[in-house]
Amino acid sequence: MSHPTAIEVANEFWRLMATNDFHCVVAVLAPTFVMEWPQSKERIRGAERFAQMNKEYPAHGSWKFSVNRIVGGEAEAASDVSITDGVQSARAISFFTVEEGKITRLVEFWPEPYAPRKGRAHLVEAME
Repeated sequence: MSHPTAIEVANEFWRLMATNDFHCVVAVLAPTFVMEWPQSKERIRGAERFAQMNKEYPAHGSWKFSVNRIVGGEAEAASDVSITDGVQSARAISFFTVEEGKITRLVEFWPEPYAPRKGRAHLVEAME
Protein backbone atom coordinates (compact mmCIF):
# COMPACT_ATOMS: atom_id res chain seq x y z
CA MET A 1 0.00 0.00 0.00
CA SER A 2 1.33 3.39 -0.99
CA HIS A 3 1.36 6.17 1.62
CA PRO A 4 1.36 9.93 1.04
CA THR A 5 4.71 11.70 1.07
CA ALA A 6 5.81 13.80 4.03
CA ILE A 7 5.11 16.92 1.97
CA GLU A 8 1.54 15.77 1.33
CA VAL A 9 1.04 14.94 5.02
CA ALA A 10 2.45 18.32 6.10
CA ASN A 11 0.07 20.07 3.70
CA GLU A 12 -2.85 18.09 5.13
CA PHE A 13 -1.71 18.89 8.69
CA TRP A 14 -1.88 22.64 7.99
CA ARG A 15 -5.18 22.29 6.13
CA LEU A 16 -6.66 20.55 9.16
CA MET A 17 -5.14 23.08 11.58
CA ALA A 18 -6.87 25.85 9.58
CA THR A 19 -10.26 24.36 10.46
CA ASN A 20 -9.61 25.32 14.11
CA ASP A 21 -11.06 21.91 15.02
CA PHE A 22 -7.79 20.72 16.50
CA HIS A 23 -9.12 17.27 17.35
CA CYS A 24 -9.53 16.54 13.63
CA VAL A 25 -5.75 16.97 13.23
CA VAL A 26 -5.38 13.68 15.11
CA ALA A 27 -6.20 11.98 11.78
CA VAL A 28 -2.65 12.67 10.51
CA LEU A 29 -0.82 11.98 13.78
CA ALA A 30 0.66 8.58 14.63
CA PRO A 31 -0.27 6.85 17.91
CA THR A 32 3.35 7.45 19.01
CA PHE A 33 3.26 11.15 18.02
CA VAL A 34 5.73 13.44 19.81
CA MET A 35 6.02 17.20 19.43
CA GLU A 36 9.01 19.19 20.65
CA TRP A 37 9.59 22.90 21.18
CA PRO A 38 13.37 23.18 21.70
CA GLN A 39 13.23 26.90 22.56
CA SER A 40 11.04 26.35 25.63
CA LYS A 41 12.30 22.81 26.26
CA GLU A 42 8.76 21.33 26.15
CA ARG A 43 7.60 18.00 24.75
CA ILE A 44 4.05 16.86 24.10
CA ARG A 45 3.43 13.12 23.83
CA GLY A 46 0.29 11.94 22.12
CA ALA A 47 -2.14 13.26 19.55
CA GLU A 48 -4.89 14.04 22.08
CA ARG A 49 -2.57 16.17 24.23
CA PHE A 50 -1.50 18.04 21.10
CA ALA A 51 -5.13 18.70 20.16
CA GLN A 52 -6.05 19.77 23.69
CA MET A 53 -3.05 22.11 23.95
CA ASN A 54 -4.11 23.87 20.74
CA LYS A 55 -7.73 24.05 21.90
CA GLU A 56 -6.71 25.62 25.23
CA TYR A 57 -4.19 28.06 23.78
CA PRO A 58 -5.40 31.65 24.40
CA ALA A 59 -6.71 33.22 21.20
CA HIS A 60 -8.63 36.34 20.24
CA GLY A 61 -10.53 34.55 17.50
CA SER A 62 -10.04 31.81 14.95
CA TRP A 63 -6.49 31.02 13.95
CA LYS A 64 -5.50 31.63 10.33
CA PHE A 65 -2.57 29.71 8.87
CA SER A 66 -0.71 30.88 5.76
CA VAL A 67 1.70 28.32 4.39
CA ASN A 68 4.70 30.20 3.03
CA ARG A 69 6.62 27.10 1.98
CA ILE A 70 6.83 23.35 2.45
CA VAL A 71 9.83 21.36 1.30
CA GLY A 72 10.87 17.78 1.84
CA GLY A 73 10.55 14.30 0.50
CA GLU A 74 9.11 10.88 1.27
CA ALA A 75 9.71 10.73 5.03
CA GLU A 76 10.60 14.25 6.12
CA ALA A 77 9.26 17.73 5.43
CA ALA A 78 9.79 21.26 6.70
CA SER A 79 7.29 24.09 6.65
CA ASP A 80 7.38 27.84 7.13
CA VAL A 81 3.93 29.03 8.22
CA SER A 82 2.58 32.43 9.30
CA ILE A 83 -0.11 32.27 11.98
CA THR A 84 -2.49 34.90 13.36
CA ASP A 85 -5.69 35.18 15.35
CA GLY A 86 -6.13 38.79 14.23
CA VAL A 87 -4.34 40.20 17.28
CA GLN A 88 -1.26 38.08 17.82
CA SER A 89 0.91 36.90 14.95
CA ALA A 90 3.76 34.42 14.76
CA ARG A 91 5.82 32.42 12.34
CA ALA A 92 6.49 28.72 12.87
CA ILE A 93 9.28 26.69 11.33
CA SER A 94 8.22 23.04 11.63
CA PHE A 95 10.08 19.81 10.89
CA PHE A 96 7.92 16.73 10.26
CA THR A 97 8.93 13.08 10.43
CA VAL A 98 6.36 10.86 8.71
CA GLU A 99 6.01 7.07 8.75
CA GLU A 100 3.28 5.18 6.90
CA GLY A 101 1.41 8.41 6.16
CA LYS A 102 1.30 9.65 9.80
CA ILE A 103 3.36 12.26 11.62
CA THR A 104 5.48 10.59 14.26
CA ARG A 105 7.56 13.60 15.27
CA LEU A 106 7.12 17.34 14.91
CA VAL A 107 9.81 19.78 16.01
CA GLU A 108 8.80 23.46 15.94
CA PHE A 109 10.67 26.71 16.30
CA TRP A 110 8.83 29.98 16.90
CA PRO A 111 11.32 32.73 16.06
CA GLU A 112 10.70 36.21 17.43
CA PRO A 113 11.02 39.16 15.03
CA TYR A 114 13.66 41.75 15.80
CA ALA A 115 14.69 45.18 14.51
CA PRO A 116 17.39 45.29 11.84
CA ARG A 117 20.88 46.45 12.79
CA LYS A 118 21.53 50.03 11.81
CA GLY A 119 25.07 49.38 10.58
CA ARG A 120 23.89 47.53 7.50
CA ALA A 121 21.08 49.86 6.40
CA HIS A 122 23.06 50.81 3.29
CA LEU A 123 23.16 47.14 2.20
CA VAL A 124 19.60 45.99 2.76
CA GLU A 125 16.01 46.85 1.92
CA ALA A 126 13.04 46.50 4.25
CA MET A 127 10.69 43.56 3.80
CA GLU A 128 6.97 43.80 4.46
